[in-house]
Amino acid sequence: MTTGSGPRPAARLIPAARYAERLAAGRELIAAHRFAAVLLGVGPDLRYLTGFVGDPMERLTLLAIPQGGPVWFVVPRLEASKAEATPLVRAGAAEVVPFEETEDAAIRVANLLSGARLDDGAAAWEPIGISDRLWAMHVLELQRTMPGRRFEPAGKVMRDLRQIKDSDETRLLGLAAAAADRTVDAISAGPLVGRTEAEVSREIRTRLVDEGHDLAEFAIVGSGPNSASPHHDAGDRRIRAGEPVVLDIGGSLSGYMSDTTRTIWVAGEGGIQPDLEFRRIYDLVREAGNLATAAVRPGIAPEQVDAAARSVITGAGYGEYFTHRTGHGIGLEVHEDPYIVAGNTAPLESGMAFSVEPGIYLPGRWGVRIEDIVVCGETAGTALNLSNRDLRVVRG
Repeated sequence: MTTGSGPRPAARLIPAARYAERLAAGRELIAAHRFAAVLLGVGPDLRYLTGFVGDPMERLTLLAIPQGGPVWFVVPRLEASKAEATPLVRAGAAEVVPFEETEDAAIRVANLLSGARLDDGAAAWEPIGISDRLWAMHVLELQRTMPGRRFEPAGKVMRDLRQIKDSDETRLLGLAAAAADRTVDAISAGPLVGRTEAEVSREIRTRLVDEGHDLAEFAIVGSGPNSASPHHDAGDRRIRAGEPVVLDIGGSLSGYMSDTTRTIWVAGEGGIQPDLEFRRIYDLVREAGNLATAAVRPGIAPEQVDAAARSVITGAGYGEYFTHRTGHGIGLEVHEDPYIVAGNTAPLESGMAFSVEPGIYLPGRWGVRIEDIVVCGETAGTALNLSNRDLRVVRG
């Protein structure tokens, strides 16, 4: 099934110098938010600043960033060479500090921060920021070794950094979106009728990797009445002629996520066509997405984009069946800031990337969702997903 359409390796890289730039911007935010230091455990925050990819585990892995002075990448000895190879370290912006299996890693971190003189002057009253994904067991150990020091979430620092995508990130999001588009097109071509949702879901995952993804994270296949469940788990139901199928797929390419949804109508050999109500609802959802995307520009509140999508659906009498927010930010995580939802008044900025995914779900009957990733530009929004948004009536 390999297509050879995936991006070349060089197109998947972010220059090492970019990580040093991110760290410098992060230190400015650490000072602005009045943290004495920020500690980042394994997860998307750590990957964003260092390029390190790994899984959380019982051994502590931590990037320690005081307001000034050296930055330390504290890792188990067996991970030292991997840490040394990260772009941030290769750029000379952080020092790897390995610890031994029998050593107390939390004490090592506490000693490093003590050497950074966090107890002097204003820093003595400032909290230490902790990344959102750092396990509680590690946080408790750090608190044990630094009694009296206040710890607070560092999410506001990393949110401000990560939600504005640079040109490299936008490029990778575009590559991921194009690969997902090709996958949707291939699945829509069939075969579908008679196959289980789970079988189609497995094919989607294989195709995403063949198209250049590192990982296929999700492959929702909701057929017939299951299409009315927005987060349906693909199961043993067999796809039939004369019903819709919602395909919501995504994964990561060099860490950056794809996420797209298309709703297709499976006509079968007999050519069973969708009825007028289904066509009307499909057109409403498509128009809602068009209006939301057209509303995107710097300075507008996310809740206004949500309202643009919701207005056409509510105006047609289906408001109660649009049961989720219009969208979510995307980058190293499939769900991150900014969230396109009522109550979010923080203005959009150029470089923000997020989904626009209105839907209508009629319980027990069927549902329709159409989803694109949109990037806010200098004056308007641009959709990264370019696969056909018209209603596809396929033989299946």
